[in-house]
Amino acid sequence: MDSKRAAQTVATFDRDFSTAEHSVVVIGAGFGGLATVQALASTAVSVTVIDRRNFHLFQPLLYQVATAALNPSDIAWPIRSILRGQSNAAVVLGDVIGVNTKAKSLSLSDGRQLRYDFLVIATGATHNYFGKDHWAGVAPGLKRIDDATLIRRRVLLAFERAESCMDAAEQQRLLSFVVVGAGPTGVELAGAIAELAHKALAADFRRIQPSQARIVLVEGGERVLGTFPPALSAYTLKALQKMGVEVQLGRKVIDCDTQGVTTDQGNIPAATVLWAAGIAASPAARWLGVAADRAGRVMVDEHLAVAGLENVFVIGDTAAMLSEGKSVPGIAPAAKQAGQYVARLIQRQLKGEPQPKPFRYRHYGSLATIGRHSAVIDWGRLQLTGGLAWLLWGAAHVYFLIGTRHRLLVAWQWVFNYLTYARGARLIAGSDDRAGPAA
Repeated sequence: MDSKRAAQTVATFDRDFSTAEHSVVVIGAGFGGLATVQALASTAVSVTVIDRRNFHLFQPLLYQVATAALNPSDIAWPIRSILRGQSNAAVVLGDVIGVNTKAKSLSLSDGRQLRYDFLVIATGATHNYFGKDHWAGVAPGLKRIDDATLIRRRVLLAFERAESCMDAAEQQRLLSFVVVGAGPTGVELAGAIAELAHKALAADFRRIQPSQARIVLVEGGERVLGTFPPALSAYTLKALQKMGVEVQLGRKVIDCDTQGVTTDQGNIPAATVLWAAGIAASPAARWLGVAADRAGRVMVDEHLAVAGLENVFVIGDTAAMLSEGKSVPGIAPAAKQAGQYVARLIQRQLKGEPQPKPFRYRHYGSLATIGRHSAVIDWGRLQLTGGLAWLLWGAAHVYFLIGTRHRLLVAWQWVFNYLTYARGARLIAGSDDRAGPAA
């Protein structure tokens, strides 16, 4: 279908879809994008959400898919199903490649053109290798379902290949795992791999002892969970070490390859390297032709709008959002609050009312899990660790899952895994083009 015909098709779709005079287009069906769409449910506008995938992903639990505790379908929900009851909302499966802010239209990779009156960009972020993008094939990050299933494949294959390996040195390399970056994702991955090796797989092999696996967490800073209070960082460090994770702080990664990781203090032989050291924003700034910060995030004003562009808003990890002069963290609650704020702003503008007060982010606390029955929570003056923190962490994550079915399913699987140390999603599927451990 050529672009002219595609544009005509979309224009017809818009007319048939809604009699509303104004159209809102939301790019991205993550937390921020969905919050925007749902907050506009009772507004006299047509809302179109565009995403390259047909599902909303609960990213905070991706690490559990990567370590075989959950299946991908446990943390993803079809966008159309979520919005089926919202009559003014439609879903377009497509990949945005550009935005024409003068014509108020955007282009999809298949040639289609969509017009808008209000544009909300909530396209999230991807991995940041700090100029070393060739490391991506060796050290995958964790942002997508595909990333999680790839990591699960590599982790499980490492144990299988070690079982068949006759060379002691190579067997030890196969049983070595390096996680780069000790933020929440890195800590969660390292802890989950340690539990997988020491508990879930402990009795499954005959020639190797999975409990002898070496799990190394490498961090360039001087603390794990560097954004948390020092006391919680210290607790996390001790908890990881108790689980058998080797934590190397103040180490700068110089190179990654199929043989392992090289830091400024030596080599770490490992067949599996995982990246949790940084994120970079989507190409939204390039689409709009506007300024971005060092992470590629679009600079927005106090109302989350892009200066000089009419009715264009950017939220979530894609935006350099500020609240009362402070940087807003790239977490799900912040994206949801931003989406709800932009929806209120659009509603006020359509009614001819004054803009709402500048966006204000309300921080309800920071949470990170370390492993079975161990987590940390920072609620400002109140800080929790251990089993109670783990229970509250689990309750919070189950609550934010989309759909009652998913909440019940994940809660049941967690209880079962807790009691049995089981890993019900230990399937090695898919393919990996990387020259891997046994290539």
